[in-house]
Amino acid sequence: MTETPARQYREQQAGSLTTGSHILLPGGERTAEIHQLELQRDDFGVPALVLASLTGGGTLRIAAGSTVTLVDSAHDAVTHLPRAVAGVPAATAADTPVPEATHPASAAAGTEPGQEQPGGEPATNAPVPAVVVPPLPAAPPAANGPSEEELALIPTPDGTPESVVEAAAEAHPDAVGVLLLTDRLSKGVNFKSGSCLKDLTDLAHELFVALKDAEAALSIADLLTVLPYDGNPGRWASVEASLALASYICRQGGQDERAAVYEKLIRTPESQETDPFKARMAAKVRQRSLNEPNLYDKEIFRSIDNSNHDAEREWRLLRLESLLFLRAHGGSETIGMSELERRIGNELEAVRA
Repeated sequence: MTETPARQYREQQAGSLTTGSHILLPGGERTAEIHQLELQRDDFGVPALVLASLTGGGTLRIAAGSTVTLVDSAHDAVTHLPRAVAGVPAATAADTPVPEATHPASAAAGTEPGQEQPGGEPATNAPVPAVVVPPLPAAPPAANGPSEEELALIPTPDGTPESVVEAAAEAHPDAVGVLLLTDRLSKGVNFKSGSCLKDLTDLAHELFVALKDAEAALSIADLLTVLPYDGNPGRWASVEASLALASYICRQGGQDERAAVYEKLIRTPESQETDPFKARMAAKVRQRSLNEPNLYDKEIFRSIDNSNHDAEREWRLLRLESLLFLRAHGGSETIGMSELERRIGNELEAVRA
């Protein structure tokens, strides 16, 4: 009769795990080999979560500071052990009744302490998947892009981008802000240039906010609203601001279907992350930013106290952009749509005065 080599158990911090290690899974009955590791950091850059992909399938989520148990002499990708606790050899654990252990990794992996395996002890030749992180949809329903029919609601520009800019300038020959922006854009509209995109969205806001020319503002904004998301935050910030402005203009003009298209497009980055865990974390960060927006209160109050009206106006324009962005997202958990409408109206009245 061939003796089974005794397994040696040792403890190790999750943050120092390596591929190829055999780890005791939550419940203390099975081990599995680590195929791949990924370290997730929190918003302060501190290691927070270890994602251990297991040979044979499954992902184990472990808090980076947790202590886990490794099995030195495991040979199979997934091995079933007699019920044991960390640090006790299998032969001893099989003979000694030991209460169910709460493994440090259990909480991180979503396993409740004391949970029994259904059907008793599984057979050693029937691998059972490790703890599996259930996949999320590629994108939440609200983040799905508009259809071709919906995109058709956005009209194509009447001429070249340069001619659209020139038409806006000709309609307002005495507007210094418009002339300064169109002078730069008249040299050529380069959609790969972040500064050019910023000039376009500033022109759209100048036309709508200062000159109350919603039609011209929408024609300029639409030069950007049809641009795809390229993963560059700097360029996308200008596209995002134009989408929010276009959505508001259309809602005010009763074009709700067209506004809904802009509101879907502004959520485009939300559908780009395909990793379920990263998508879930990004959604939490995004919701936090919507719940706690920067509305530049301190800067505005400081400008008022210093009687600096020009600075106050610039800060209020930034606040207006933030409010329009929130409105295009349907509000947040802290600021509802009716309150947003009221605040946007107040800011428009203040900067137009």
